Amino acid sequence: MGPRAAPLLPLLLALLGRPDPGRAEGCDLQPVAEPPVTLSYTTSTVPRGCVSGGSRSNGSEVHVLNVKWSKDSAVSLNVSVTSRAGGCAQSVVLVLLCARCSATIKSCLDLRVCTDAHLSPGTTTAPHCEQLVATGEEQLLAWARRTYGSITSYSELRDPRWVKLRLVEDADSPSECIPQGEFNAVPHLETEVVFHEVKGCSRGDAQSTKAAHIVRLDPKPSSITKVDVSLSCPKRAVGNQFLILQSRTNLTWFLSLNNCNVHFLVSGSYRITSLSLGPFPGELLPDTQQGLVDKAFEKNCSVIASYSAIPASTHISLEIQEHEVTRRAPVMTTTPPTSTQSMPKLLLPMLRPWKCTDETMEIVIARSHLQPIKDLVNISLRDSSCQAEKNATHFMLKTALSHCGTSLEDRGHANNELILNLGKGAVLRTERVAFQCEIPRELFLRLFPTAAFEVPQMELEVNKEVFVQASMRWEDHPADLQLKECCLVVPGQKPMVLVQGGQARAVGVAVLEGPPSSHGRKVWRFRFTYVPKDVRTPFPATIRCKAGLQNTTMFEKVLQVMVKDGWQPPNSHGLGLAAVLGITFGAFLIGALLTAGLWYIYSHTRPTSKLQPVSSTAPASESSSTNHSIGSTQSTPCSTSSMA
Repeated sequence: MGPRAAPLLPLLLALLGRPDPGRAEGCDLQPVAEPPVTLSYTTSTVPRGCVSGGSRSNGSEVHVLNVKWSKDSAVSLNVSVTSRAGGCAQSVVLVLLCARCSATIKSCLDLRVCTDAHLSPGTTTAPHCEQLVATGEEQLLAWARRTYGSITSYSELRDPRWVKLRLVEDADSPSECIPQGEFNAVPHLETEVVFHEVKGCSRGDAQSTKAAHIVRLDPKPSSITKVDVSLSCPKRAVGNQFLILQSRTNLTWFLSLNNCNVHFLVSGSYRITSLSLGPFPGELLPDTQQGLVDKAFEKNCSVIASYSAIPASTHISLEIQEHEVTRRAPVMTTTPPTSTQSMPKLLLPMLRPWKCTDETMEIVIARSHLQPIKDLVNISLRDSSCQAEKNATHFMLKTALSHCGTSLEDRGHANNELILNLGKGAVLRTERVAFQCEIPRELFLRLFPTAAFEVPQMELEVNKEVFVQASMRWEDHPADLQLKECCLVVPGQKPMVLVQGGQARAVGVAVLEGPPSSHGRKVWRFRFTYVPKDVRTPFPATIRCKAGLQNTTMFEKVLQVMVKDGWQPPNSHGLGLAAVLGITFGAFLIGALLTAGLWYIYSHTRPTSKLQPVSSTAPASESSSTNHSIGSTQSTPCSTSSMA
């Protein structure tokens, strides 16, 4: 390989979808000693646990909680015990092993507690508690069995905030409580756990101040279909943080925000409960740790402030604290987003209504999503002449990336502002919301009817010249990117290679000169005429193009087109049955009326016939007898007769 091979290697790996070696070395997720977030979640899955029905014969239930802490500092724990019918029907003993903890226990009156924790006043202590000396699971269970005979339930808890213990009878419980790993304690136990295994990393070579917080739920099958997320941010919150929530695609996130102005990337769907908005569709996120880290870097984040992989949960509480990167960023002087004036800055980054290609930017906002923003008049971009069109349901705007004040200085992104004009009566004010639209690093393929390359189409007309444009943006060495091949694929026929290696490869194909590269955008153009062997009715076909570096294909794009015959009569299918019957009946009716009219005219205009009078006496003849002349005849006006 040539001298440019070394700089191109990271680029080749990035384009192939592999992590950049520079990124992997510079951002290796490691445990964070002082995480910039406090994350807790509710769960009924405990590290170790068991249940049994053996204690019912003793008339007493014995529940054992073995609490462990990740830190040595003293903590407080709230424990509530509820009965199956609102009152304790039998004696209940709670054995709580919780060193260095201050416990507040609420329950029915006959609950007896045996613990090494500091208890709040008024708690009844069980007998023989002074003998509770245990340092682990085996010693604790052995002591409980010796003291009380049998154990109803056992749960090991790590870093809990609170525990809810429910006294629920289960006839299917085994006779003996034998602890198992990752035990599902539903329905008798629920707890909120503080997560301490937060990881993080940063890229030392990055200039961006954006930080990402990633929460990934365990992909194991679960009956959970919704997750409530309570998100809190510092008072001096800045809008340079991403929150990435990854889960199964059939999950719905219900987000409650407190003083937060963050960007969201969410799998499945989500609702903004604090604003009564949604649901909004999420996007398909990677399901691996490295994939999620790479996704954050694609969003121009330089720091993975927190990465947390937790079990499936119905409620997550996340408190984002001020990170060292955000401390260096400019501090916003606006107040928390509680007024109408600041609502757009909170709402629009969540909706993310912008979408970019390599040459266009499109913005579509449903009016229903803008209901919290009162008195909205119109929406425009940084260039006020670029105003969104509006109808009864949406605001819509589409423009080229080179227009409307769009900046392309940020690699792989287009920067602009949404300007909302708000007015009530004669008072008009504006609200500006800066946004960043990601430009996909992919190959785009378009078909045009003319060499002006203005309005793309999806129809390929036979025996007529058409124009093809392939393009993509690539900031790193765009001159090294080549159009490898383009071909026309017709069903039932061998693919016809149009262009290969930058050269025309078929009759009627010509490679055209494309526009110069701008902001890393590379454009290839060619024209061709498709002349089929036989003309058929319209049929689908595809134009397939590949682009890449040297001998390696990186990108592929397929454009679906409809092949049509320009000389085919527009009404090629003939008349329908209804049309034929209508024409037949009309012709019959006209013929009948014409016949009747002619008969009427004939009957009223023909000449009247007059009969000649017949004499009562025969004319004079040689014989006076009428029978004498046998050959005589009588004549009428309509006939004549003669004798031979």
